[in-house]
Amino acid sequence: MKLINDIENFIPFNEQEERDKAVILQKLRTEPDIFSRDNLIMHMSASAWVVSPDRKQVLMAYHNIYDSWSWLGGHADGERDLLKTAMKEVREESGLQNITPVSEDIYSLEILTVDGHEKKGKYVNSHLHLNVTYLIEADPSEPVREKPDENSGVAWFEREEAVRMSSEPWFRERIYRKLNDKLDR
Repeated sequence: MKLINDIENFIPFNEQEERDKAVILQKLRTEPDIFSRDNLIMHMSASAWVVSPDRKQVLMAYHNIYDSWSWLGGHADGERDLLKTAMKEVREESGLQNITPVSEDIYSLEILTVDGHEKKGKYVNSHLHLNVTYLIEADPSEPVREKPDENSGVAWFEREEAVRMSSEPWFRERIYRKLNDKLDR
């Protein structure tokens, strides 16, 4: 499977990525329905760190469920090409159409905890997202729009401001800051 090869070839940036890489590979090889929400314990997801061409700005959406500014992304829902999933999610959640992957290579890996919540009137149990992140480029002058069933705002922020805008400490310190640090290497 191409995704397993891509993850095997991914060079971790830090200990978090190294440990999560090992778990994600193991679960891809052993978990049934890993690309579907039918797996109630864990499933694959894809995110995008959307940056301006000069790498000075990051696009964030105000996520309704988490009540926080966050990156864009979503569930694989059967799709095994997670770059395709990340691109689809950026278009759906922001309204941007002219987006380009900086590379087809994986930018980051992380295992994310998702607390139980209500979505469309139904309870969704707590679970894990085995997440693959891609670096996507877009033009900040292109208009953006909200996706009211998922977010209540979409905006560009300076890189450090994007980190500060999140109300989720773990994401701020362990994910978003890391994604910005990787831009500098």
